[in-house]
Amino acid sequence: MDLYRTTLCLAYQSLGIVYGDLSTSPIYVYKSTFSGNLRLYEEDLEIFGVLSLVFWTLTLIPLCKYIIFVLSADDNGEGGTFALYSLLCRSSRMGIFFPSQAEHAHPSYDGGTSRKEGKTSLVIKDFFEKHYYSRLFLLLVVLLGTSMVIGDGILTPTMSVLSAVSGIKVKIPHLHEYITVGVACVILMAIFSLQHCGTSKVGFLFAPILVAWLLSVGGVGLYNIVHWNPGVFRALSPYYAYKFFKVTGKVGWSSLGGIVLCVTGAEAMFADLGHFSQVSLRVAFAGFVYPCLVFAYMGEAAYLSKHIEDLQSSFYKAIPEPIFWPFFVIATLASVVASQAIISATFSIISQCRALKCFPRVKVMHTSDEIHGRIYIPEANWMLMVLCLAVVLGFRDTDKIGNAYGLAVITVMFVTTCLMFLVIVTVWKRHVLVALIFVLVFGSIELSYMSACLMKIHRGGWLPLVSSLVILCLMLVWKYGTVKKQEFEHQNKVGLDRFLTIGPSLGVIRVPGIGLIYSNITSGVPPMFSHFVANFPAFHKVLIFVTIETLLVPRVPVNERLVISRVSLPEHHIFRCTVRYGYKDVRDSYDFESKLVDKVEEFLQGGETLTSSPPPNNVADSDTDAVPESSGTAAAAAVGRRRVRFRDVELQSGPNVNVRELMEARQAGVAYMIGNTCVVAREEASFAKKLAINMIYRFLRQNCRRPATALGIPHTSLIEVGMVYNI
Repeated sequence: MDLYRTTLCLAYQSLGIVYGDLSTSPIYVYKSTFSGNLRLYEEDLEIFGVLSLVFWTLTLIPLCKYIIFVLSADDNGEGGTFALYSLLCRSSRMGIFFPSQAEHAHPSYDGGTSRKEGKTSLVIKDFFEKHYYSRLFLLLVVLLGTSMVIGDGILTPTMSVLSAVSGIKVKIPHLHEYITVGVACVILMAIFSLQHCGTSKVGFLFAPILVAWLLSVGGVGLYNIVHWNPGVFRALSPYYAYKFFKVTGKVGWSSLGGIVLCVTGAEAMFADLGHFSQVSLRVAFAGFVYPCLVFAYMGEAAYLSKHIEDLQSSFYKAIPEPIFWPFFVIATLASVVASQAIISATFSIISQCRALKCFPRVKVMHTSDEIHGRIYIPEANWMLMVLCLAVVLGFRDTDKIGNAYGLAVITVMFVTTCLMFLVIVTVWKRHVLVALIFVLVFGSIELSYMSACLMKIHRGGWLPLVSSLVILCLMLVWKYGTVKKQEFEHQNKVGLDRFLTIGPSLGVIRVPGIGLIYSNITSGVPPMFSHFVANFPAFHKVLIFVTIETLLVPRVPVNERLVISRVSLPEHHIFRCTVRYGYKDVRDSYDFESKLVDKVEEFLQGGETLTSSPPPNNVADSDTDAVPESSGTAAAAAVGRRRVRFRDVELQSGPNVNVRELMEARQAGVAYMIGNTCVVAREEASFAKKLAINMIYRFLRQNCRRPATALGIPHTSLIEVGMVYNI
């Protein structure tokens, strides 16, 4: 009973979060479809043909593709483009930048099946493993899909709100355009100002509005069917779609750019999956949203069949006179709800990109203790608001915004279809014919709509292409700069055995306390720390190298998050801690210090059995073999010249002694060391590389959150080491 109650509660909340965009599309679908040359075809056949196309598009894409198939491709409850990419990378070596994540993924995280793998699956995996550029192309496709989702977050609120507010012109035809634009801007600012309340509160606030909206449009649709033309049910036959294209030809094909708007918001069902559950989304859509929308579109077509002159304002003209103003208020409120779906999806996709280091560091606030997928990103929220206002003020025309909107929506859907082909074959291990049928059925439909949208690039369709291209370039530059920086650290790290035992001369002094050294490398000494020691020969009595990894899984169990290992002899008191997060994990940094020290204490008390690393006498096999003796940076050479010795080292060892020394060091204080690096392209580098690194990447680093702030490091305990990386 509790399960059913929870499912119904989530289904109710999903109405206010996920289905707002999809449910408000009747406001502008017919208007956008007949906005071009199709307005010359104003007969019942064309109207019924458009209704047939709308019905089958709504049935095939949201109901069949997403509700039945795509929602099943979740990544441990998470959805979206990156969730599909995560599944593919863990099932094979399709990832290009995440080899360490794939190696550390625990078998329990795997979302695959026990089904026997077919020859086609092995061929596809082998192809991606052998060809670097195939993996690069796959990553570009994924980033294109995510950039389109973010771009969609700009267009959805503007289209929904402006279309709803423009309905007032039906009653006040001489109202100046700037008044409706101003009202739309005020509503948009209110929408984004509410986002800090969290998805749960917004969902409960918005759900009653959408319930009232769907009941209203469904009820008005039934009234119009009965009152104006009960024979509209005949248009559900695909024969009318065939006749529509036969009569209208190329003009009818071009009108698909307006018809595709009936499925705007369908991708949000998958992208917002982390906020809800598969069952709740299916119950809400199939049981309530879908039938109400079908009645709404049928009712509007029934009205148009008797009032062909009202094509450009048919939605509001079809509302009975006595309920127009209450209906208008509900429509305006529903447009606010419509914006919520894509805003939540944008937050989710940016969070995933940030966790996988494909997006600059931003503040991610978790607004629910029960459901970790519910987040709020202040920087993204206010940036979206500014861009939405700019689009409203710049275009002021729902027809042009609709052209841009349709192209963004259908591109994301087609990317999902392509990724689903790989998921069906390599993750679900189904026969390749099943995947081909999926792609041929849904991909052909989406390509048809995409071709129609591309014909309208000059009439607003350029906007999503430009915005997604800018976002894609920023993500690629950030990823490229981050990877190059990590490569530099790996290539210039110092072997730990060389760092500790290279000669009997006096050198480093050990001071009381615990030093946490943050870096991106999992073995050896980071160049930042060796640079520090070369110039200031002292570090803490207990040293812990901390590496934070984001695995290609949504969440890592708490008991597997911290992995402790000893990387030197016991009397040196040097440890390594690998902190593993999933891309949807809550990164609680406030009590990280106490959790880490407690884990080290548990490691020592347990006889040092909590490590998967080799024992101390095999340190050379794990921490030093990656850097040959001839490897040299200025910092490494300086460390080589300073022979290291530790003063006041007790030669006795054992769990109790080590634990006591750990507690004494903890009482003396904890210091955090992190690199403050300046990444610079070499003089001989190409112009493109200098532009990407010296200008764009540097600008992003200077204007995003600082690493210490993102990690929650106390400012009073922070030691920053400045370095210049020439890449």
